Amino acid sequence: MITATRRIQFCSGHRVFNHESKCRNIHGHNYVAFITSEADELDDLGRVIDFSVLKQKVGGWIDENWDHGFIAFKDDLKAVEIIKDIGTRLYLMDQNPTAENMALHLLNDICPVLMQGTGVKITKITLWETENVYAEVCNN
Repeated sequence: MITATRRIQFCSGHRVFNHESKCRNIHGHNYVAFITSEADELDDLGRVIDFSVLKQKVGGWIDENWDHGFIAFKDDLKAVEIIKDIGTRLYLMDQNPTAENMALHLLNDICPVLMQGTGVKITKITLWETENVYAEVCNN
């Protein structure tokens, strides 16, 4: 198996609804996502995919939806109200916006739509929330 991985950085705010400690507070991170792709065969130039296509498709989606905005759990009504009141970009998730759930959302919901027609599948998302912690989800 041959894979190609693109690194994408973004900044976003969130809070973990009902968290037992300080992550229940509104805060932000400088995230780093590693988007791993694979294809059944290499293209004519010997690539899984041009790295700029991953940047444009997945990075473009992240820029439009998550970067310099706030990611909230749809049932976290207080945070949603506060973010709407200040006019910040808001992205609602069906689950708590933990690194694990964000990575799962990218892998299972967003990337399949973005990669339609390319012959390339995103098989792993590694999402660094801080320089010390990350979540990784795979779909092989």
